[in-house]
Amino acid sequence: MLALDDHWVWDSWYLHDGNVWHCWYLKAPKSLGDPELRHWNVSHGHAVSEDLVNWEHRGTAIAPATGRSWDDKTTWTGSTLKGDDGRWHYFYTGTSREEKGMIQRIGHAVGDDLETWDRVDGGLCLDLTGPNSDLYETAWEGRWHDRAMRDPWVMKDPDGDGSLMFFTARVPGRDEVNDAGCIGLASSADLMTWTLEAPVFVGAWGQLEVPQVLEIGGTWYCLFCSVPDHQAKWSVEEYGVIGRGSHYLMADNPRGPWRLPDGDGFDTREDRYAAKIVEHNGMWLLGFKDGGCDRFGGFIMDPAPVHRRPDGTLTLEL
Repeated sequence: MLALDDHWVWDSWYLHDGNVWHCWYLKAPKSLGDPELRHWNVSHGHAVSEDLVNWEHRGTAIAPATGRSWDDKTTWTGSTLKGDDGRWHYFYTGTSREEKGMIQRIGHAVGDDLETWDRVDGGLCLDLTGPNSDLYETAWEGRWHDRAMRDPWVMKDPDGDGSLMFFTARVPGRDEVNDAGCIGLASSADLMTWTLEAPVFVGAWGQLEVPQVLEIGGTWYCLFCSVPDHQAKWSVEEYGVIGRGSHYLMADNPRGPWRLPDGDGFDTREDRYAAKIVEHNGMWLLGFKDGGCDRFGGFIMDPAPVHRRPDGTLTLEL
């Protein structure tokens, strides 16, 4: 559906501005040779579409800072929304060269036309510091390969005037590292100043990547992705091995409590990863063709129809 001749494409997110769909995506040059190197040679592409199938590429939206900065190593997955101030707000993950890309933080840029973005006060808007930071894993050495705080999903708070940010992180104090993954939470009254709050879901995997929180038919869903190698032992015993791909949580409110539905993963058969649900004359799942080192696709696959069963669970099959 969305591919570039000379770049790999992977994680993506979407927004409708009232006229057309916008897609932002991670991209890296295929000249690197090895798709595993893409993570460290990344920028954000931008494309627009009227139908989610035919896309016009608009170039690069965000790239690592050119001078010494908290985000001069990588700029990874984020989300975009319109604020009450009438401006567009762009949130993203960043890492620094000084820290060898091992410490993830969340950044913020603003714009007026969805084409040009200016970092807000250097970009950094949220870190695992201050009140409630002890609820998140910061002493990561020896347990994982990085300190996780990434993939911000920002949305209006349905119960208030502010906004909520969900993100990928881990918690301390778990005996099994694969039971320490969490969906983190922060809140803001103005999209500028953020307050770190307790995670809304903990466990079952060592990381729950690229969350998307949305309401469908009165039920809240938190879409995320992970792999079997990161599934907790108790989860394997209770649910069986859940395949690589997209899964989801369910709740009556975005602050939780969240629960895992029974059954296998939501989307584990097509090597699709980091998917988002988009509503456009029905619900559609959009994610990139993964497949690992040997079968990595590096393009966003055709939209797959999403169906909601009478019990509220989601499926790609009627």
